[in-house]
Amino acid sequence: MKKIILTLALLICVATPSFAHYLWIETSPEGKVGETQEVHVFYGEYTYNVIEQVSGEAFPKVKDFTLWVIDTNGKKTQLQVTAKTDRYVASFTPSANGTYTIVLDNNKIDVIDYTAYDFGIFKTHYNASAIVQVGNTATNTKNSSETGISVIEVANNAEEVKLQVLFKGKPLKDQEADIYVADNWSKKRTTDSEGYITFKRPWQTKYIIETTTKEEAPGKYNNKDYQFIWHCATYCIQ
Repeated sequence: MKKIILTLALLICVATPSFAHYLWIETSPEGKVGETQEVHVFYGEYTYNVIEQVSGEAFPKVKDFTLWVIDTNGKKTQLQVTAKTDRYVASFTPSANGTYTIVLDNNKIDVIDYTAYDFGIFKTHYNASAIVQVGNTATNTKNSSETGISVIEVANNAEEVKLQVLFKGKPLKDQEADIYVADNWSKKRTTDSEGYITFKRPWQTKYIIETTTKEEAPGKYNNKDYQFIWHCATYCIQ
């Protein structure tokens, strides 16, 4: 019920349309050692084919993100991003075989006041991830956020995906996640006691998983008080 109220509030508030959206990462799922791998960051609503312009009204409100690549050994390297028309672009060059995780973090978003909708005053924390497989040996993705919600991918095959939702590095049970495909197709899943969800892949296409949670943690950001933090994580499978 709380998620429904939040969603309605986000859609209704014309003054801050950006918060009806989410950030996500796209990159080719396969890479090669020594070859440049491009990474793209989008903001909007994939299933509705809404992609915000970098210089538009919405994207600038969430532009202060950091982007990282984590190699199969856990080494974390920050990527430099360049603004394009409807996305930010970065790149890296894999140096060895393995599973590389691309991770976006954005905890620098202004406080929003939704008291007019009986929801309160909050700040937003975004997390997004995607993977690049180099070679044939796959490992679990490495996106365990110590400050927010995150999604990691575990053993899977071409037809079934297994994910784990974490909050501050710990499994989040009974957590609802939305699975989005283009053309308004979506499905909901709820995590088990260890934070896992599984789903079939009926089509070989792009899937975006989104999950959100509310943290009752009052604080202050940019000299504005807030009552709680709204965490949002996405994971893109191409």
